[in-house]
Amino acid sequence: MRVLFAGTPAVAVPSLNALVEAGFDVVAVLTRPDAPIGRKRVLTPSPVAARAAELGIEVIHAARINAETTARISAVSPDVAAIVAYGGLVPAAALGIPPHGWINLHFSLLPAWRGAAPVQRAVMAGDDVTGAVTFQLEEGLDTGPVFGTLTETVGPEDTAGELLERLSHSGAVLLAQTLSAIDAGKAAAVPQSGEVSLAPKLTLDDGRLDWEHPALALGRQARGVTPEPGAWTVMDGQRIKLAPVRLRPDVSGLAPGSVSLQGKSVLVGTGSHAVELTRIQPAGKKMMAAADWARGMASLESVVFE
Repeated sequence: MRVLFAGTPAVAVPSLNALVEAGFDVVAVLTRPDAPIGRKRVLTPSPVAARAAELGIEVIHAARINAETTARISAVSPDVAAIVAYGGLVPAAALGIPPHGWINLHFSLLPAWRGAAPVQRAVMAGDDVTGAVTFQLEEGLDTGPVFGTLTETVGPEDTAGELLERLSHSGAVLLAQTLSAIDAGKAAAVPQSGEVSLAPKLTLDDGRLDWEHPALALGRQARGVTPEPGAWTVMDGQRIKLAPVRLRPDVSGLAPGSVSLQGKSVLVGTGSHAVELTRIQPAGKKMMAAADWARGMASLESVVFE
């Protein structure tokens, strides 16, 4: 079966690898254009583009699927298109090209968390279980019928990045199995059912911690925005980045945002009990252990996070 693979970030690479290893004829890869990376803003291929180049697969770069891109997709005559975190909408004209349509690997248990940031939103909401599905892509936002499902437990200290890494590998297996079933004529898609929730793309503001909120919510928020856009707060008018925090229900009495060094622990007051900082990145500096940062401060008594 001839497969067009559409994907951009590193979490899509395991799926590309799985399809190649399963023996599918991946005739082309659709990915977003090279992007400036790092402080020097060097134009760099997407992880999927880089892997496709290693595999000798034709790469179609497109920020959006316009008429020209649609024509290039049609020219490679795919039987099916597999899409994993491509980062753009697929218009109706392109949806109709492969006889078997477009099969999307989505990292949630649809219809929960439809949208661009399903794993992040699941962690932030405190879900105990999430997963991944393969479904038939339609014009609606993640609305199509589901072929296959897998579940994954959300650990109490899992960050969105760690959870997504696990799902990218298990989901790759699911995607290959789904395409094999379609190729064999044994696939059956089932309409979605259940409560719908949305997972819009994260913005920088999603990472700002409001210390008036309860510690549990702040812990979930910090884990959900790690690694991107990252948790942060403001001190003396400057934004500082924070690694995920630890819950400290044994410590109370600190005012929200107040910072205290107790033993080797750097604690911050919240709307409930305290949290413990693990790592911190002050403005213009590298990420460091919270205890090292605290030792470099003249005094923590007057430090308040905003």
